[in-house]
Amino acid sequence: MSSEPPPGSGQPPDDDPFRKQPPPPSYGAGDPYGSASPPGGGSPYGGGGPPYGGGGDPYGGSGDPLAGMPPLADSGRRTLARLIDMILVGIVVWLLTWGFRVNDYNFSSDNMDYGNSVGQSVIAAVLYVAYDTILMSRTGQTLGKKWLRLRLANLDDGATPSVQTSFVRALVLWIPFAFCCACIWTAIAGGWSFFDKPYKQGLHDKAAKTVVVSTG
Repeated sequence: MSSEPPPGSGQPPDDDPFRKQPPPPSYGAGDPYGSASPPGGGSPYGGGGPPYGGGGDPYGGSGDPLAGMPPLADSGRRTLARLIDMILVGIVVWLLTWGFRVNDYNFSSDNMDYGNSVGQSVIAAVLYVAYDTILMSRTGQTLGKKWLRLRLANLDDGATPSVQTSFVRALVLWIPFAFCCACIWTAIAGGWSFFDKPYKQGLHDKAAKTVVVSTG
């Protein structure tokens, strides 16, 4: 039977190569920490749950949720990857808004057409959100992240984010960008990772409970 989740479930496959794995079993005479393993195959660190606290709140549990994951990505590389993505999608947005005549530069001799500006914002929001959601939920990488060897991961288990998680993250990042704050919001949301400790999360990462890690 396939280990793939049901179509439309929005969950990453069980064989996701990036998902954190439990620590290897001990081959000594007993538990190195001086206690027997609890019945039912629970964690030797206490409690009967998985050793990394999967399914719990990664901000409130004990232990290090980054254990078993690659190192966190450098914020400078993240910024460069985001700029690459913005340029790539921005070119498509410009072509579509120009083709449909809904760009900000359509104006009469007296005033700019406000409806055209809204149309451009809608197209930009749809494309940026779709771009991030689709690519992140498939591999954890946009083109910019792939080229710079970065990857998005769930903080609690290291797996590729689900469609729902990627969608929430994209909404927080791109809706303000498209409709009101443009580069200011992107700088604030993304720039947050330069100062955030200990997970180097942007505001959109905090909303989705994700982190960006280095793949090489």
